[in-house]
Amino acid sequence: MLGKTIRLRRIFDQKSGNTVIVPMDHGISLGPVKGIADIRSTVDKLAEGRASAVVVHKGLVPYIGSAVGAPLGLIIHVSASTSMSPDPDAKVLVASVDAAAVLGADAVSIHCNIGSDTEDVMVSDFGMVSDRCSELGMPLLAMCYPRGKNIKDQFDVDAVKHVARLSAELGADVVKTNYTGSIDTFKEVANGTPVPVVIAGGPKMDSDMDLLKMVSDAMTAGARGVSIGRNVFQHDDVAMITKAIGKVVFEGSLPEDAYRR
Repeated sequence: MLGKTIRLRRIFDQKSGNTVIVPMDHGISLGPVKGIADIRSTVDKLAEGRASAVVVHKGLVPYIGSAVGAPLGLIIHVSASTSMSPDPDAKVLVASVDAAAVLGADAVSIHCNIGSDTEDVMVSDFGMVSDRCSELGMPLLAMCYPRGKNIKDQFDVDAVKHVARLSAELGADVVKTNYTGSIDTFKEVANGTPVPVVIAGGPKMDSDMDLLKMVSDAMTAGARGVSIGRNVFQHDDVAMITKAIGKVVFEGSLPEDAYRR
């Protein structure tokens, strides 16, 4: 486990024990949307804003610049689907843990949708990837959501705490999942999961203060950070919003204080 411990130090702030991860794996699912079309420029802004790590697919590693590795940690995403698929919730493996290690990854991430038609395949893949991560000392971030035709509400606390616990049971070192909408309900998620939980950002939010309030409430509830993509990399001022989120996550600042320029 020593390898996992060393690599996790590159992703989690050593003073606060928290993290600001920015997933940028959307190019496979959505194409070259705003913020990741010129991904190197955005990555430089994330470094300026003092993000902890980025999540990308293996093919983009040569193109994201020297900021990755220091100061930004590198997380390689190993699963994918596209928005053009008959079932976008069906994620398949597109990379191996070994390939991520060769690329210098500090961690790998896998996406698992519980409640989808192909849940069985994704859970099986999750278990196999987890085993290889343990063998190589590679941390595993699980992006796990209640999602699919069998799910009525993907923010329901019982569903979210179930998928978070499933992730820990299968060997994830960090769990990314939906924020349930309130401090009290998200406490159930954090308290029911023995590994660090970080929240997803979801679709673009109406305002920066809404975003920072969600982050602040999640941290109060026991989250250990965020893994927010579009609300960061599609922002008009990427460095500024990253710094503001970091003030909430690392320093415990109130949203209104974090947002002061």
